[in-house]
Amino acid sequence: MAPKKAKRKAAEGSSSVFSMFDQTQIQEFKEAFTVIDQNRDGIIDKEDLRDTFAAMGRLNVKNEELDAMIKEASGPINFTVFLTMFGEKLKGADPEDVIMGAFKVLDSDAKGTIKKQFLEELLTTQCDRFTPEEIKNMWAAFPPDVAGNVDYKNICYVITHGEDKEGE
Repeated sequence: MAPKKAKRKAAEGSSSVFSMFDQTQIQEFKEAFTVIDQNRDGIIDKEDLRDTFAAMGRLNVKNEELDAMIKEASGPINFTVFLTMFGEKLKGADPEDVIMGAFKVLDSDAKGTIKKQFLEELLTTQCDRFTPEEIKNMWAAFPPDVAGNVDYKNICYVITHGEDKEGE
């Protein structure tokens, strides 16, 4: 992809990834991207990574290692893709299908909902337990329906995309 196309593609649909960081962070990521993009074509490729490693004193990086790094991206690594990759890593969230799968295990009737009482019990008694304040915030963000059911598909969407489907 030519640099002009990459820049145009970077500008398309990138508002959500840019909202994940403040301007200072975005500038720092831009500086890092520029350092890694050794040939300054707007795309980080295998040779850019090889050159960056060499500049850091690490020679003889295996092609397989470089290929694995490049394959972490969904396509050519322009700045928006680079920023998205860091956002996903820093956010700490699993992909949407993984989170959805975890909820589906709890949804024995396959209705797309979980009982509020059951979910609250799990979240306050297992692993990284929610505090009463966190539970209150969760129900404010994801109120159950009148029957006490919680739409976990919406929760999954917000966790992985950062905003409510209806709010788009």
